[in-house]
Amino acid sequence: MRYLAILGVFIAAVSLATAARAEKRVALVIGNSAYASTVPLTNPGNDVADIAAALRRLDFQVIEGRDLDKRSMERTVRQFAVELPGTDVALFYYAGHGMQIGGQNYLVPTDAKLTGEGDLDFESVPLSLVMKQMEREAKTSLVLLDACRDNPLSRNLARSMGTRAAQVGQGLAEVKTGVGTLIGFSTQPGSVSLDGTGRNSPYAAALLDHIEVPGKDVSAVLVSVRNDVLKATSGRQVPWEHTSLTGQVVLRPEPRLGAAQGKDYDKEMEIAYWNSVRDTKSVAAMQAYLERYPRGTFAGLARAMITDQGQKQGGAATSNITVTSKDPAVAPKTQATLADDQRTLARALRKELERVGCITDADGGWDDRTKQALTEFSRHAKIAVATDAPSTAALEALQARKGRVCPLKCGKNEVEDDGECVAKVREKRAPRRAEGESGSGSKQKFCWTQEPSGRQAYVPCGR
Repeated sequence: MRYLAILGVFIAAVSLATAARAEKRVALVIGNSAYASTVPLTNPGNDVADIAAALRRLDFQVIEGRDLDKRSMERTVRQFAVELPGTDVALFYYAGHGMQIGGQNYLVPTDAKLTGEGDLDFESVPLSLVMKQMEREAKTSLVLLDACRDNPLSRNLARSMGTRAAQVGQGLAEVKTGVGTLIGFSTQPGSVSLDGTGRNSPYAAALLDHIEVPGKDVSAVLVSVRNDVLKATSGRQVPWEHTSLTGQVVLRPEPRLGAAQGKDYDKEMEIAYWNSVRDTKSVAAMQAYLERYPRGTFAGLARAMITDQGQKQGGAATSNITVTSKDPAVAPKTQATLADDQRTLARALRKELERVGCITDADGGWDDRTKQALTEFSRHAKIAVATDAPSTAALEALQARKGRVCPLKCGKNEVEDDGECVAKVREKRAPRRAEGESGSGSKQKFCWTQEPSGRQAYVPCGR
């Protein structure tokens, strides 16, 4: 059972999920990496996997495709179109090669060769095909294109077109949208975006950091994404969007919450809010929780998770973490406060270690016994867990285990019986004088045994 998972969490989470599901949401995510006739891309597969997971957490029905050839792309788009009628929010995310010819944008399947102008109609998928389906059926359409990577196929096509080569533009062309549609590009029209050197492209990484923040409108999300990408690429890549939305679109609604200590404070709603952000691994989401609940039940754990994320990302200075609050009683978080958070995390680890049978005493903090118990857990669970300091990764690994992990260790005169240590029942030999003699003069051995009542009796052996 996960840490602090109580009945209220379940009830509140179910209520929020039910409210979200009242709105029909459908998403199509496609990532093409393994190109046969041009430069393969590193990140689209990762980008699509992570974006699809985030969208499922946002209650989208997700249709996912990776490394699709022309026929597979058309089938996947058709499957998306079948699900669109009655949709409130439709979203299309594409990562891979794209190109513009004569002001029209095309998505490039993995089997495209494009050796001549005539190949364009048969080997690529026009963006307009997808957008037409969305704008026809959905109330709101969101199109996010991380498809402006440098594409040698467009240069090959330009060379084959001779005097018409000017029609082949760099990157993607600007798109005018219908009412209720937003289209976002990973970089400005006519420019080339970066695939990235980490797990995700700069655009996908920024999108993942902001798309699940509660209460944040899509337009505000894309402003934050633009700022992050500008910073990550030193200004070389500028995300851009065109919108004709008629109102705000919030992908994760913000629960209506009262002040953290006010009379309107709702404990169940705070738990639901925390439950909505705890698995995002997003520092921004954790900070959003702390801004609303600076002294909330999970504030210590949220700050510890922020610290842990900073250490994973290269030792970011935790002493600079602050929380903005209108409550004057809440001071900026100092190293002393962060140390308190680590102690909170250590106590949580200790309780989980007792639950899985790796330590016998839940009381205490981070000491040599805790480290040794965590090492034992790591060995018996056959997973790598850092034991040099308390971490949320270790806590999550413990919480994921059901029942005992470390074997039961009994004392010298104890044996295991149904998961508990009980005293051994010692067999007693019969006195020598009685051994072998019975009332009739025949020789017979007697042994000590334990009857069902618990009483020991001296009876003929083998009875």
